[in-house]
Amino acid sequence: MTTFGGSWTEQKAQIVEKYAQAYLQIMKERPWKTLYFDGFAGAGSIEISNSKEIEGVAKRILKINNPTSFDLYYFVELSASKAASLKKMVKKDFPEKEKFVFIVQQDCNQKLADLSVFLNKNKNEFRVLAFIDPYGMELRWESVEKLKGYGLDLWLLLPTGLGTRLLTRSGRIPQKWMIKLESFLGISSETIQDTFYQKSMQTELFEEEQSLIKEKQSIQKLHTLFKNRLLSVFNYVSKPYVIRNKNNSIMYHFLLASNNRTAIKIANDIIKKYEL
Repeated sequence: MTTFGGSWTEQKAQIVEKYAQAYLQIMKERPWKTLYFDGFAGAGSIEISNSKEIEGVAKRILKINNPTSFDLYYFVELSASKAASLKKMVKKDFPEKEKFVFIVQQDCNQKLADLSVFLNKNKNEFRVLAFIDPYGMELRWESVEKLKGYGLDLWLLLPTGLGTRLLTRSGRIPQKWMIKLESFLGISSETIQDTFYQKSMQTELFEEEQSLIKEKQSIQKLHTLFKNRLLSVFNYVSKPYVIRNKNNSIMYHFLLASNNRTAIKIANDIIKKYEL
């Protein structure tokens, strides 16, 4: 079991589940085989409080039989214990689907690279619905970039709140944090500073000293930056489902990237219902 999140964890899972049902309704009439890819699959269930446990996205997707099921399921989970729990759950609850389910204990970035190779060989045979729900900033931009040009819809949780916390107020970002930001955003440290900081000159007694002032709307800037990066890989990006904590501070932006305009319309319609 995974312990994480609050009510928004269940809402996020419901959004993916509803979208998957709509996706399969459309694909039922299409000639392609369908593949569901989950890059951070978890253990099958999530404890969101001491008294409440919910089904994880992996289990929700496996339960879908109407209008149809996915032809293949590919679950990636780096944790050995969570991967083992997921395998146990599939064997117990979905024995009829077990031969169509692949569970690998590996890094999501490597498996996204492998997915791109697979799609390159089978691009006219498969269509993919992918769900990438990292715990932090483990996803590397180069992994997303490899998905360009394929029939793939990507639900992605952007840790915009965490990303902003790495952008220190002073602009003096520790090297370890800067490397993580560069990897996640796929841009240089210079571009990061130019995007999220304004330069200011302060005059001391005999000399001027340059300082950096962090942008007040850094979370929104981070979302906009990543959205524009996604638009260099996909044709369309949905509006985000904004996830906030108890203090009303933004934690994540949850969105869909796709090469299909109809996919984005469906995603926006679903997200709108959860914003009410």
